[in-house]
Amino acid sequence: MPYTYLITGATSDVGAALIRRVWKPGDIILAQGANDLDRLDGVRELCGDALHCYNVDLTGEESLTAFIEEIRRDFGCPTHIVHLPALRVINTKFRNFDEQRFLLDFNVQVLSALRICKAFLPGMMKAKFGRLLFMLTDYIIGVPPKNTTAYIVAKNALRGLARSLATEAAPSGVTVNCVAPYMMETRFLQDTPDLIVEASAAANPMGRNARVEDVVPAMAFLLSDEAGFISGAELPVTGGAKY
Repeated sequence: MPYTYLITGATSDVGAALIRRVWKPGDIILAQGANDLDRLDGVRELCGDALHCYNVDLTGEESLTAFIEEIRRDFGCPTHIVHLPALRVINTKFRNFDEQRFLLDFNVQVLSALRICKAFLPGMMKAKFGRLLFMLTDYIIGVPPKNTTAYIVAKNALRGLARSLATEAAPSGVTVNCVAPYMMETRFLQDTPDLIVEASAAANPMGRNARVEDVVPAMAFLLSDEAGFISGAELPVTGGAKY
């Protein structure tokens, strides 16, 4: 059965790798990015015309609404939704909390997910099939690191949304899951000081941070047909940390 994947944040290192992992001939990939769609040029070589790219600012209600309506008009209801986007973490003390930036990140991570799910989850439930997957972080497992309040608040809100939707969607056979990876060494960390990245690697039982290739297989499994009885899960991919 061909599937239609709607992937927000598809231009991230994880997004591009996930497309390569899950796509098969006949599937359609609806990939959202924000002024960085060139990062998917390599993926297009694999997927060809099955890859449809959208340049969408998830901080704006009008642009998100237009995006949703275009997807609905051209492709109907996706079978799989993967929500990955977030603004980069800024490590700062709470007294320097930037409310405006937090609201932008909250729009990107949480409100866009809510609106996309509100638009398409009813169709998934009617079809009696669907997969929703959210990107969390191991920061919300146990005691969080210092100076990451904005990121922690947004991720916990996304976690609450996923938990609620998992309960509501379960009777219809639609699954809602999350992955919670350890710090991943990707472009996302470019604003994180090297000392913090190095300290994270040293603190991990395996002596390193997570890599994209550690996380994507777990995501692919939760999106697969074989994971049909797994819902409401928050899968830690942490190398033995915070279990």
